[in-house]
Amino acid sequence: MAIYTRLSFSEVSNIINDYSIGILKQLRGIKEGIENTNYLLITTKGKYILTVFEKRVNIKDLPFFMNLMSHLNSKNIICPNPIHNKFKKNIFEIKNKKACISTFVFGKAKNTHTLKECEIIGNNIAKLHLASKGIKIKRKNNLSLNSWLTLNQLIKNKGNKKIPGIHSFILQILNTIKKYWPKNIPTGIIHGDLFPDNIFFQKNKFNGFIDFYFSCNDFLIYDLAICINALCFNKRYQLDESKKNAILKGYSKIRRLNQKELQSLPILSMGAAIRFFLTRLYDQINQQKNAIVKIKNPNEYLNKIKFYEQTKSYQRLVS
Repeated sequence: MAIYTRLSFSEVSNIINDYSIGILKQLRGIKEGIENTNYLLITTKGKYILTVFEKRVNIKDLPFFMNLMSHLNSKNIICPNPIHNKFKKNIFEIKNKKACISTFVFGKAKNTHTLKECEIIGNNIAKLHLASKGIKIKRKNNLSLNSWLTLNQLIKNKGNKKIPGIHSFILQILNTIKKYWPKNIPTGIIHGDLFPDNIFFQKNKFNGFIDFYFSCNDFLIYDLAICINALCFNKRYQLDESKKNAILKGYSKIRRLNQKELQSLPILSMGAAIRFFLTRLYDQINQQKNAIVKIKNPNEYLNKIKFYEQTKSYQRLVS
């Protein structure tokens, strides 16, 4: 979430004339996040979110995202639900970009989580995976292993200027994990971006997931790897094993993880750390002028990569 595309009150008022969501009272840009432009709409009927899809989102993928969120809502998973306008469309165009309006998920993100909350999060990730199992749509993960090699090469020169020697350091790890990347473990639709700001609590109770625009088909446990990386490291960039185990425990209460999945977790965690390091570094190098957005620090994930590089569980798999 960020503000790349600026919309006026009158522009948005004209848009919602095509919807049965009331009259616009307030319009607020949401600065958090880095991918799409988001506005909070407060109308005479309640709160809604208007999302303008920016350059990283492939327009061809929008039906997948819309259908997934609609399906999850039908399965009682709390998440944004795309709203149809009077033309029975949940996608419209503004300023030559695609956009949608969705329901508002109440609650807010938490910066830190207790062990109990980590278990609850794991529990709800499993529910999400099982709920998405019944929908017959697919989307390839275009930010997986092969794309990391391409991205690392793409930012080679500018990346090395920011962090000397970073290209060869990442390339060596990528070549290693490519040899040991898991096969034949359970796959399905994953969220793909399970960071604290996409996990909402209300009155200390879990209240849903937001931001499904990296959702895709991949290893189910890769979703847990992303989440563990995001939620379970302390300020010294050491992994909190208790929090990690709480997420795994909560997940396994709903969907049991097999031994092969658990054995693959260190490799997938390293891969997830590289994925977010590279995309953050790319965004830092290619920051869009005049955009209202806080670019996330890639060094956070570089430190996590270095942690995994030194851990026995990772080294056993690649040695």
